[in-house]
Amino acid sequence: MKPKLRVTQTKSTIAEPQRFRLNLKGLGLRGVGSQVVVDNTPSFRGAVKRVLHLVKVEEVDNG
Repeated sequence: MKPKLRVTQTKSTIAEPQRFRLNLKGLGLRGVGSQVVVDNTPSFRGAVKRVLHLVKVEEVDNG
């Protein structure tokens, strides 16, 4: 099985551009401290890369 990514929002979106807020919403994050586990695909990696300054990313093995 492919490893997945656990994405945790660590910073607020206050004073951030709307595109970053929408990006976090698309990942399923709702606020500081919220976590989501997503597939390790190029599309999700690209979305995470745009908001890397607001999140913490860990690789998790779902086995």
